[in-house]
Amino acid sequence: MIKLIDLTRQYKLIQKEVEAEISRLCESQYFILGPVVDSFEKEVATYINCTHAIGCASGSDALFLALLAYGIGHGDEVITTPFTFFATAGAISRTGAKPVFIDIDPVSFNMDPALIKGAITPRTKAIIAVHLYGQVADMDPIIQIANDAGIPVIEDAAQTIGSVYKGRSAGTIGQIGCFSFFPTKNLGGFGDGGLLSAEDPSLAKTLRMLRVHGSEKRYYHDLIGINSRLDTLQAAVLRIKLRYLAEWTATRQENAAFYDTAFAGISEIQSPVVMPYTTNHVYNQYVIRVQNRDALRTYLLEKGVETEVYYPVPLHLQNCYQDLGHKPGDFPESEKAAAEVLALPIYPELTIEEKDAVVVAVKGFFKQA
Repeated sequence: MIKLIDLTRQYKLIQKEVEAEISRLCESQYFILGPVVDSFEKEVATYINCTHAIGCASGSDALFLALLAYGIGHGDEVITTPFTFFATAGAISRTGAKPVFIDIDPVSFNMDPALIKGAITPRTKAIIAVHLYGQVADMDPIIQIANDAGIPVIEDAAQTIGSVYKGRSAGTIGQIGCFSFFPTKNLGGFGDGGLLSAEDPSLAKTLRMLRVHGSEKRYYHDLIGINSRLDTLQAAVLRIKLRYLAEWTATRQENAAFYDTAFAGISEIQSPVVMPYTTNHVYNQYVIRVQNRDALRTYLLEKGVETEVYYPVPLHLQNCYQDLGHKPGDFPESEKAAAEVLALPIYPELTIEEKDAVVVAVKGFFKQA
């Protein structure tokens, strides 16, 4: 079986480094925040070229903390896309605010900036721009519209660490960037982990306080925050992996180019499109579009190739959001994408034989069809 992602292969490459670092941590018994987390935050800030990086417990918490930093809550609205992982809208709902969806651009899969103005109301307090599959959304018009409306832009960069938009890294273009270190991410930990990026020192200070129950001085609380600290163990592992991230990203890009070439002659397949404003698509996923997606997925599994659908049900059609009153057809591009997208194995440790087998299987489906 060719797995969608096999984390054991990556671990074997760095096993000695990781085990040595974990051993040192166990001897120190320093497991919450501390110098290792501080060092990781500084190294990530350098990697993405931002001033402040603040580790937290997960990418979901990063989004929630970003909204808390702006005081967003009951009666407020936040604009985002329905074609994303649930955490994006879930964070909005956790504050008591209402997610307001706009449709996606069918080529990039990211939010369509042309639809933002029509969604802004007096209750709109922020925009969460999602960078899907490893490519940054078209941020210039998003930022311009937000500036004109006087609202902040929060970037959901969970899938795009290292991706670049017109010379600027994902997560450094809006007011706050939110990252995830879920194990299957390009930079993944040994469990949950997240990070926020910011340029404004006052905003960064607020985020640091919010992640420790709104406290700057121990046992003195100026804000009502949450417990969302990045474990020292996760930071230690992520520091090691960060040293390899550029290399792993380059290999993902090579794998994507291999697939692009192999599928170029198959009219039924739409391969990922690198938008002209993107200079470093990091391919957290390699996602193709096909009209008979489910049949293709079944066929590939029979041939020993794992795939995944990111995401099969747009958020506006999820059961928990029935109270928003949406129905099928409200966001047609998101719904069409949900019915057509399929992620193929792209992780850096894939062998040439495995990539060949994926291509042969995909071509075999369309030949027999």
